[in-house]
Amino acid sequence: MLNMKDQETKRLFSVITMTAVVCFTISILVYGGLMYFNGSYSLIFNKNSVDRETIQKFNEARSILQKAYYENVDTNKLVEGAISGMTESLNDPYTVYYNKQQMKWFTGLQNNTENEYVGVGLPIMLDKNGIVTVLEPYDNSPAKIAGIKQGDKILKIDGKDITGIKDETLVASMIKGPENTETVLTILRESDNSTIDIPVMRKKIKALVNIRSEMLDGNIAYIKLKMFDKNISKNFISQLNKLVKQGAKGLIIDVRDNPGGLYDEVVTLADRLLPKGTIVFTKDKNGKKSVQSSDENELNMPIAVITNGNSASASEILAGAVKDFKKGTLIGTKTFGKGLVQTTYSFKDGTGLKVTIARYYTPSGVCIQGQGIKPEIEVKLPEKYKDIDVAAIPKEDDLQLQKGIEVISKKIISD
Repeated sequence: MLNMKDQETKRLFSVITMTAVVCFTISILVYGGLMYFNGSYSLIFNKNSVDRETIQKFNEARSILQKAYYENVDTNKLVEGAISGMTESLNDPYTVYYNKQQMKWFTGLQNNTENEYVGVGLPIMLDKNGIVTVLEPYDNSPAKIAGIKQGDKILKIDGKDITGIKDETLVASMIKGPENTETVLTILRESDNSTIDIPVMRKKIKALVNIRSEMLDGNIAYIKLKMFDKNISKNFISQLNKLVKQGAKGLIIDVRDNPGGLYDEVVTLADRLLPKGTIVFTKDKNGKKSVQSSDENELNMPIAVITNGNSASASEILAGAVKDFKKGTLIGTKTFGKGLVQTTYSFKDGTGLKVTIARYYTPSGVCIQGQGIKPEIEVKLPEKYKDIDVAAIPKEDDLQLQKGIEVISKKIISD
């Protein structure tokens, strides 16, 4: 039998234990930003980071919509809209909220096989106004066969307006679908000032179509990279080695109209070209750096990289590294200026959030975001080729390519 002292000690211990449990539970709820009282949820905000008036305005606006809107309002949709609105308020087109359908599209895009995917062979990017713009359609692709041209603006996919979607990755995933199914793209062709609906049949697209190579006169290897997708570095190295065996003495890498792609792929590709050192590094808002480096093995021949205003992201990593290492000559026009890193978070209900988490920098510490990379030799194409696929420009009229050939030829002779 417990004496009174022991009973008091036990009661005190029980009170302390219960208090600890309650405090722990409340702290978890507060830390998670959500509390539950009498059948209602309450979002918790730090008073030092948000004004009381802002919260009152939010509650007032929600109440007005629920009471005054002419149809019944689904509060879950209001909250979903608020989440989407949070991303939009950042004015960053690369930070976006994905609803369930969009996340499903995005996940499907990420799960493509390494060597092929089902789509229409249409690289795209957001122009300076945030409109989805077509780059050079892949050779023999469904998009090219259907008549879609570089410079076309995509306004709708299967009748759905996409002008409000500021995420080319999501748009690309929306265009993809089961093999041998049709998608209808509504195109604005500015050169004709016309809007047209173009049906396109989805087919398997081989990754290898994103790279094209040939030997130019003077034993100059030419490699055109349309996108840094899966296995592009392996395909690049394979084709480069083949051209070297054929006697290549110089190399021209063409990343015009290349919107970028996979970070790891461009790092591996650049490692084949560069001497030991930093290829690129990223830095988050806290200053934490992540560095990607090359080994001591490098390509011992003159290199030129041709760029234009549609050379973005991974293309800029390659161009910036080649320039900073003084490993080659940049020719063409200034690049697009996309130097941000994203990651994606998945929620339990099937929705998701893509968030910009860092900037990336060239080896010398230049942040590409918003300013791009200026070539050492600036060359513009004739105006009549403004919206023409680079591959369709006659070699003799391709002033940027001709300058690259001239630069490499002189270096081969001097070496």
